[in-house]
Amino acid sequence: MAKSGLKPFYLGLVAIALIGGGAIFLARGTGGGATSTIAPALAGDTAVMPGYVLGSDSAALEVEEYADFQCPACRMFNIVTLPDVVERLVKTGRIRWRFKDRPLENHANSLPAHQAAACAGEQGRFWEMQDQLYYGQPDWEFVRNPQKKHREYAQKIGLDMSKYDECMGSNRYLSRLVAEARRATVRGITSTPTFVIGTIKIEGTVGYDQLKALVDSLTALKKP
Repeated sequence: MAKSGLKPFYLGLVAIALIGGGAIFLARGTGGGATSTIAPALAGDTAVMPGYVLGSDSAALEVEEYADFQCPACRMFNIVTLPDVVERLVKTGRIRWRFKDRPLENHANSLPAHQAAACAGEQGRFWEMQDQLYYGQPDWEFVRNPQKKHREYAQKIGLDMSKYDECMGSNRYLSRLVAEARRATVRGITSTPTFVIGTIKIEGTVGYDQLKALVDSLTALKKP
């Protein structure tokens, strides 16, 4: 997608969304997802699981990423695009990034992967486990016992394995993950990856340039 004209385009989109509040849908383009609005009353809802955050609490904008660890498009976004987002938008203080679990019902091995990430999160290693799950996705996505591979990742990132095993054996995150998926469905988030910025929802693959253009537009609207 060409860079020229992106900022005015998204500025117009955001203005319409904020003024009208109606549903907006843009046709998918190469390198960009479909964009629409999400119910303002539900924006930022973190009641079930708060997610995992990168960036400063003082950032002007927060981006929520709803993802499924068994989703190939989520894998590509996190391997190809997220590093640029972190370096150029998160570390510079422009945005705060929040990962939200959205295991899809048609992915049989998704819930065990999200449980593994949550158990790693107990030891402060969620992001390291996320990387392992995405990079290794082809090795566990369709196997009969994905937990075996997930446990290898836990060892690789240096988790206390007795605590990890206890966490996984207890299934203590299972009901919360299922509830989080249902809550996402109520918000109209039924596919992954989906990104939410305020009341703006982007469904599907999004490139760095598209995301930055939307951040630029929203930031400009926030300024007095």
